[in-house]
Amino acid sequence: MKKKKEPETFDHSKIKLPQGKQVFGIVLSELGGARMLVYCSDDKERVCRVPGRLRTFLWVKEGDIVIVEPWDIQSDERGDIVWRYKPLEVNWLKEKGYLKNLPI
Repeated sequence: MKKKKEPETFDHSKIKLPQGKQVFGIVLSELGGARMLVYCSDDKERVCRVPGRLRTFLWVKEGDIVIVEPWDIQSDERGDIVWRYKPLEVNWLKEKGYLKNLPI
């Protein structure tokens, strides 16, 4: 007899939110070489990369909601992707109104 899969749950108190100069973003397209075109919640499009220390753990694809940390230099054009949200977390963020500035 197969065991019925229980629905996924998560602890919303552990959801990571942007801190400091970090912003929410949505991945528009993949550019290759671990680089993505990301539309950020501050109404700017940035070419973002996944840093080398996170490259093996953080798999990002088109349409994902991410946290972007803009670079100190060229902060309006470039940034690093430091976090990717799972679908349940994205639903919670939408309900709480954190993603109002993103075209989802």
